[in-house]
Amino acid sequence: MPVTAREAAYLSLEAYRKRGARPDMALANIRDMEPRDRALANNIVNGVLQQRTLLDYRISQCSGRETSDLTPEVLDILRLSAYQILFLDRVPARAAVSEGVELAKRKAPRAAGLVNAVLRKMSEGPLPDISAGSREEYLSIKYSHPEWLVSALTARYGDDICEEILRANNAPAPVTAQVNTLKCTARELAERLRDEGVEAESCPYLEDALYLTKTGPVEELQAFRDGLFYVQDPAARFAVMASGVAPGARVLDLCAAPGGKSFAAALAMKNAGEIRAFDIHEKKAALIKKGAERLGVSIITAKAGDAGEFDPELRAWADTVIADVPCSGFGVIRKKPEIRYKDKKELERLPEIQLRILKNAGRYVRPGGTLLYSTCTILERENEDVVGRFLEENGKFLTESFTLPEPFGTFPGMGTILPHTGHTDGFFICLMRKKI
Repeated sequence: MPVTAREAAYLSLEAYRKRGARPDMALANIRDMEPRDRALANNIVNGVLQQRTLLDYRISQCSGRETSDLTPEVLDILRLSAYQILFLDRVPARAAVSEGVELAKRKAPRAAGLVNAVLRKMSEGPLPDISAGSREEYLSIKYSHPEWLVSALTARYGDDICEEILRANNAPAPVTAQVNTLKCTARELAERLRDEGVEAESCPYLEDALYLTKTGPVEELQAFRDGLFYVQDPAARFAVMASGVAPGARVLDLCAAPGGKSFAAALAMKNAGEIRAFDIHEKKAALIKKGAERLGVSIITAKAGDAGEFDPELRAWADTVIADVPCSGFGVIRKKPEIRYKDKKELERLPEIQLRILKNAGRYVRPGGTLLYSTCTILERENEDVVGRFLEENGKFLTESFTLPEPFGTFPGMGTILPHTGHTDGFFICLMRKKI
């Protein structure tokens, strides 16, 4: 018997809660599902993670108790049902209530009455406004971001821009196809994709990129299998553009998985030169190799390697080193909504790790070459602060301005792309040149 959408959503949220499994992967592992139910389940799971704080606030209002007093099983059921009631217009409230109660009867039978009462109250009328003691607390509830993160963004960007960022983080993110210009043009790819039922729209910043909708699993598209494109957000592509790599260059990509920056560099180099891509995990390095083969790129070699450990054979080898370092990921919340709930304490060591990688990366750059430091976060402590420490300790490098497509313009050596400014991920880019 096929698994229903609500059951699948519950199982995915349970796997995330109990084992820390990626919700999208947990859902993908549920095989016996109708495509329509899978799409709904995916919508529910992403929505629950995206709106969790607000959902919990509404559940508390309707239950008269703190969510910490509810069992995890009951809370998962209430969250996925509340999301349907509050956010999915195409799902009748009565259906969300009924399905939620049935799910409770199977997963937490003693709480079925409570689930019924809470969901009915939520579906019957307007709910009270959000009551909060501070603006940061209000924004935290309204946009479901941790209050500490709201405070950090407010301190860095101000109240108005902070709210724009939070709103953008909860907006849908398109799938961006970067055209493999070794094999086709954007127009040719769009035609192929439309033949497969995919809607393709030109990216306003990049002439060889397309926004895709109605894709289904991208890996199943014949155009993808034929290597006509790879998936990469425009902001990540901008980092490679800023580096200025050109045909014939020697490039190191130190934290390369899943391979997008290596692929972008290879296309910018017209598949002429040499790119050495590293990832600390052998399996991820193998995926880069597989991706390069699919795209028909021959200048990439990929292998396992620790970006923070010096390899004497690569001393001053590279014209360009790309160091897209591990980070908190707060620039890609719209694509990975669960990232916002990372433990703040677990992020404290990141700047030291980032600085260690950056210092090592600098040793691989030839005199006169460039060093590209980037992250997919928008926190100053992982971006400007890390670069600042590196430059203070290493007088061999100077920042160098770079220009990105409009409306982003020219940056004086470093800058942050915010997710609300151009419908991209949040991204930090810093370009440095080594003195001769």
